Amino acid sequence: MSDNDVLGGQQEAAAAAGDQQFVMQRIYVKDISFEAPLGVEGFKKQWQPAIKQDINTSSKKLDEKNHEVTLMLTITAEIDEQTVFIIEVKQAGIFFIDGLEPAQLGYTLGALCPSILFPYAREAIDSMAVRGSFPPVQLPPINFDGLFQQAMSQRAQEQAAESPAQ
Repeated sequence: MSDNDVLGGQQEAAAAAGDQQFVMQRIYVKDISFEAPLGVEGFKKQWQPAIKQDINTSSKKLDEKNHEVTLMLTITAEIDEQTVFIIEVKQAGIFFIDGLEPAQLGYTLGALCPSILFPYAREAIDSMAVRGSFPPVQLPPINFDGLFQQAMSQRAQEQAAESPAQ
């Protein structure tokens, strides 16, 4: 049985469930990198790093009903303002989505899909730190709903500022 047979079967099952369809088809690492700029000197330092976390998401329509969503996380560990390691992960997924209104689709791509991808990205980051001979990185949960609402609010404010006052 090929992947297309499995994916097609999932889509048929979703179609039978109703008008709105959401099927996670595939989750994969799109890109991953690890850098330890201090090399062996990083191991000599007292391990109490400041951990910085940068997060971003993007989505791309693959065809009529399939979307690729990518969650990008960059984790930087610094001690005494020196970067000990940087881990970058682009965790992606392909999602079959049909029957959603534009606002629902925006929320699904901007909040729901990234929340599905996050545990996979968190595990990849933890694994990379350990493989680099550093302690595990325990990332706290991320409220993607809140981040999505914040982004929508900011976008609305920017649009209001751009439109001429009447």
